[in-house]
Amino acid sequence: MPKVKVNPEILKWTRETAGLSLEEAAAKLKFKAKKENTASDRLFELETGKENPTRAMLVEMSKQYHQPLLTFYLSSPPKKGNRGQDFRTLADGLASGENALVDTLIRDIRARQSLVRTTLEEEDEAVQLPFVGSLRREDGLESAIHSIHRTLGATLEEYRSKPTASEAFKYLRSAAEKAGVFVLIAGNLGSYHTDIDTEVFRGFALADPIAPFIVINPQDSRAAWPFTLIHEFTHILLGQTGVSGISTEKKIERFCNNVAGRFLLPDEDLGQFPHLPEDDLEATKAEISRFARDRNLSYKMVAYRLFQAKQINHKLWSQVDLAFQNQWIFEETKRKEKQRKRESGPNYYVTIGYRTGKALLGLMRRMMDARAISTSKAGIVLGVKAKQVQSLLEKDASGGSRIPV
Repeated sequence: MPKVKVNPEILKWTRETAGLSLEEAAAKLKFKAKKENTASDRLFELETGKENPTRAMLVEMSKQYHQPLLTFYLSSPPKKGNRGQDFRTLADGLASGENALVDTLIRDIRARQSLVRTTLEEEDEAVQLPFVGSLRREDGLESAIHSIHRTLGATLEEYRSKPTASEAFKYLRSAAEKAGVFVLIAGNLGSYHTDIDTEVFRGFALADPIAPFIVINPQDSRAAWPFTLIHEFTHILLGQTGVSGISTEKKIERFCNNVAGRFLLPDEDLGQFPHLPEDDLEATKAEISRFARDRNLSYKMVAYRLFQAKQINHKLWSQVDLAFQNQWIFEETKRKEKQRKRESGPNYYVTIGYRTGKALLGLMRRMMDARAISTSKAGIVLGVKAKQVQSLLEKDASGGSRIPV
């Protein structure tokens, strides 16, 4: 089997990050002693650059060290504090393992970002994006909202004209990608067994002046994705790399939430909401539902904006918020059950293409056509096996990356 040239420091770093000694790692990797070399000696030779690993070895290391395969292709080990800033306030009782999943996912996306940036730089296509880090929180909400409108070129009229919230999100995502931001939908490590709850992370931003990335957790309701996109885009404007959750306790999260809320639902629009009796839960739910659907908005976001504007009291807002959360859980459970009963779900390449985004797909197609990136590296960037790259790009080119059911 052909051997692969990698930075041996990566091999040592990934092993140590997994908390394994040379002997423990060699046993997990099922290395065999050869002649005078012990199994751990063989691993040591790989980690000191005396030998190069095979791809099969890297695949096994990826499994045993709990690292994305693409990590082994980085030019050097990632710096500490790879998560960036942590904007979350986590609920009591969340296991450290869930945070470990987030860290692994962020490492995966960072590695993709690193390959994208390197490719752009090598092809003299690296362009400094002036909006990254152009905003300060002290500039205020209106300045932030104006910056988003100017950078994205998106209008509320166009957003609200879309037939569904999913199409409205697609419109905003396309605007962000045209501005130079790669927007991915990712919330696990490749299997539903590793789905990460929105209580742990809702989205994260990787601010970079050349290849900024936004990641949105698909475990959240689709109606909430536009809000998360604008929230994370605000972090990009602030030049902040970090992970966001549901909590609004931290000032920076309240700021980004307020920007997203007012961008999607300006204060003046709240005046169109009818006055209802303060204790009428059912009427309030029905009116919020209608109001939100007409504007392609999340029910929960509209409820919170009404509470902010003091158009509903805290007790009613809490009741409405809980009711909408339970409604979404019920509908999501039914949707998943229905999908499991189907003979076939959405096409694999359609789903992967949609979650990857047209910007990243288009870049990889163009770079492969120019022979500026190998199929294996393109597979790493796209999160698929090398043999699947061509089919994925062909499906996207044929219009296959529509919004999957």
